[in-house]
Amino acid sequence: MIFVMLLLLSAVDTILQTMRRSRRRHRLASRGPAENRGSGRPAVLLAVAVATAGVLPGFLTGGLAVQIRGELGFGEGALGLAVAVFFAASALASVVSGRVVERLGSSLGMRLAAAASAASLLAVSVFASSWWWLCACLVLGGLGNAISHPATHLLLAREVPQNRQGLAFGVKQAAIPAATLLAGLAVPLVATTVGWRWAFAGGAALALCVALLVPEGEKGGTTRRVKEARAGDAPLTPLVLLALGIGLGSAAANPLGAFVVESAVAAGIGVGAAGLLLALGSAAGIGVRVVFGHLADRLNSGRLRLVAGMLGVGTVGFVLLASGSAPLLVVGVTIAFAAGWGWPGLFNFAVVKSNPGAPAAATGITQTGASSGAAVGPLAFGLLVEETSFATAWLASGALAILAATAILAGRGMLLRNLAASPKPYE
Repeated sequence: MIFVMLLLLSAVDTILQTMRRSRRRHRLASRGPAENRGSGRPAVLLAVAVATAGVLPGFLTGGLAVQIRGELGFGEGALGLAVAVFFAASALASVVSGRVVERLGSSLGMRLAAAASAASLLAVSVFASSWWWLCACLVLGGLGNAISHPATHLLLAREVPQNRQGLAFGVKQAAIPAATLLAGLAVPLVATTVGWRWAFAGGAALALCVALLVPEGEKGGTTRRVKEARAGDAPLTPLVLLALGIGLGSAAANPLGAFVVESAVAAGIGVGAAGLLLALGSAAGIGVRVVFGHLADRLNSGRLRLVAGMLGVGTVGFVLLASGSAPLLVVGVTIAFAAGWGWPGLFNFAVVKSNPGAPAAATGITQTGASSGAAVGPLAFGLLVEETSFATAWLASGALAILAATAILAGRGMLLRNLAASPKPYE
């Protein structure tokens, strides 16, 4: 699994170099201070590694659900609750984590996030002898995940030139489907051969390596008061509404990582093939996040509107997943991952653009919604499956995606009204 992660980072580096060369002819003749930061490629690669490590405990639990449930003896609803515990811990810690990261700096934040994830993964591998122990271990991982997002967002906002930040955020958000890709590949490569606990042990080694690779960052004298830094940034009210939108979108999309394998097995697909299907969907999500991030750098406005449109298209994928047909399920997984879960990079980029003074604090607010939705979504999905069927649960995800698009458009309108006097289009 570590080898696969190295290949993934190598591929990301190749994509960044190719896009960088293709954009050289579009550079402006005069460059302001924001563009004099170098390529930003090392920062992007580090952000991908940290974000992948941060979310890996939750999605590895979902990807290896068949083996974990078989050994520990619990149902789909309990699986959804276990994944919900991971994201609930993230939600509860997100706002505080964003403010703490603004004061401590991105480097220390990323190191803490990766170390907490490594500890969580190792604890699951060694101590998860029951559902309760599994949840306890995932709480620690959730705290690491809460720190990873504002820390990596602050890194990208400070180290990547503004005319490449859309691509940077798209690549960084590819870490989420990258984690599900690793989880999917872990099923046939590790879980069905040497056991699921070894997959968690490998993930712990990967996260520990990431923590050791984080370089020294800012010194103590560079910390700032968050209230002063946020002066001139977007008001709290539209951020809360956008947090609601991303929360609903996360509730719709996060069951993909936790239940695609289970749903595919229920539709008659073998366990190994179902793991590869999860990897396929994850690869589609990675590609879309990178491509649309590159597109966002060329947009002067309309990023949140594009997010809403992607959620609308993703609804089609959820409907196909509800069909129960193996061929349609393959298409549905691809569309749902690509469109229904391919928008977070655009969303976070829009939030950072509206909050240049304190991007970690602002994304800490919206990340509360994202983590809350990620907690409630798998839990509600698992309970729906137990009470009804996978078809009903996937249709409910489609309905949530539509509501998410509506909330994000409403938040966009409020943001534009509040910032009408600003010389820059922040959305």
